Amino acid sequence: MNCLRQRNFETEKSYCLASVGRFNSKSHIYEAEIMKKLIQPHIMCGIGDVAKYVLIPGDPRRVEVIASFLDESRKVADYRGFVTYTGNKNGVMISVSSSGIGCPSAAIAVEELARIGAKVFIRVGTTGALQKDVNMGDLVIAAAAVRADGTSKNYVPCEFPAVADFTVAASLLQAAKKSELKTHFGLVLSSDAFYENHENLRRWSKFGVLSVEMETSVIYTVAALRKLKAGSILAVDGNPLLGFGKGEFEPGEKTGELDERVKASIREEAKVAIDSILMMEKN
Repeated sequence: MNCLRQRNFETEKSYCLASVGRFNSKSHIYEAEIMKKLIQPHIMCGIGDVAKYVLIPGDPRRVEVIASFLDESRKVADYRGFVTYTGNKNGVMISVSSSGIGCPSAAIAVEELARIGAKVFIRVGTTGALQKDVNMGDLVIAAAAVRADGTSKNYVPCEFPAVADFTVAASLLQAAKKSELKTHFGLVLSSDAFYENHENLRRWSKFGVLSVEMETSVIYTVAALRKLKAGSILAVDGNPLLGFGKGEFEPGEKTGELDERVKASIREEAKVAIDSILMMEKN
């Protein structure tokens, strides 16, 4: 169901009208009815704008990069940092929509995307390594996330686990086998603090947590509660315990996502995520 409209985000109406069909079993007549097509208040998308499968980077600028791997992708919306593109790959419709930084923003993105038809979410992001054998440019697929955020605690008690959907995680692992990049599978730490206390990071490192990031825990939590499927693949952009990665740097210095290894890793994880969707659709 599609409803074409000219968007003006300052005067965006809350809905447009679309015609749908309904079979009346009593009169045996196929009746047309008019229903509201609600526009979500933050992502500014409605039913028909996004696909069943959605890739979720944090950075809105990364949306266009990921969408470039799709065919016939088009910008659907750009509002309050939530940028959305929809396209297809081998005939499978896929959307890319930014979540912003942190769990509060990511929860809004998943909730609103789910309300308009999205069913499968894959976070395509970056992460800081917490283990010595996890290197810059590697990929991390999150089996589960430590819920060190505040947002997910507003949904469920601390005891509730934030776990990837098995089918999504298995498809990501299978697709990653084609990649030349080293791939790790295990736990990640989702924290509200970008400038995290290093003593706290060292503690989680001792527990075997692979890396730290800021969104996966709430994406997994909301997905579980809303009967959705979710996974997370992350490009390693540094190691905060070793003092390199995102942070202050000299003008012209190539660090974090400016590093060519990380740029290549982000492109590669996007391809892996798209391939995993094609596998799920085929099966």
